[in-house]
Amino acid sequence: MSTIEEWDTADVRDLHDDLVSLHGPVERTSDHGADANADPGEGVRQLVTTILSQNVADENTRRATEALFTAYDDFAAIETADHGKLADTIRVAGLPDQKAARIQRALAAIREETGGAYSLAFLDAMPADEAKGWLTDIKGVGPKTASVVLNFHFGKPTMAVDTHVERVSKRFGLVTESATNKRAHDELDALIPDELTYPLHVLLITHGREFCSARSPDCTNPVCERYCSCEAC
Repeated sequence: MSTIEEWDTADVRDLHDDLVSLHGPVERTSDHGADANADPGEGVRQLVTTILSQNVADENTRRATEALFTAYDDFAAIETADHGKLADTIRVAGLPDQKAARIQRALAAIREETGGAYSLAFLDAMPADEAKGWLTDIKGVGPKTASVVLNFHFGKPTMAVDTHVERVSKRFGLVTESATNKRAHDELDALIPDELTYPLHVLLITHGREFCSARSPDCTNPVCERYCSCEAC
């Protein structure tokens, strides 16, 4: 495989199976996927946490999330918080001023859409493209952030494309080499079968971390030998 035109659904299923053979199967946990019994605020909390996670390590995301929900009693308090104090609270996540503004804009948009509730339950009834469009209309919420919320919380078929997914997808020819991150989301959403969106997201990240790294990739594995077109292969 080297160009996106060569891939079809059967090829993607083969890739999934080959990645499973190398890394093991992916199981959805109770935290990932739509749950009719979940607290209505869980989707909002995931959106806020995902905004905090933008361009920062997982540990700093965890620390910022803990600090945020310790400092403020509820989403209303976060939305109406003093911007400077809110930025200081989440500073460990990096870009504190920008992320504070994004979080407050997102909470305001949700409250206005629902008539006062901090819940994203209304997105569940929307098609994936429409739901993603609603989220990305919020300044600072890009396709990756929207896709994380929609796929992980609601189980909608939209691929979250982080740096590992984008790098590996381009090396495998799943995505056009020159594609922007937004275009990569569109191309993968069009190509990946709905039921494989979540497991392939996890498997491509795992493969990117363990073998197909940005620098000094280890291509001595059957998946890279079959699919990868990077210089090391």
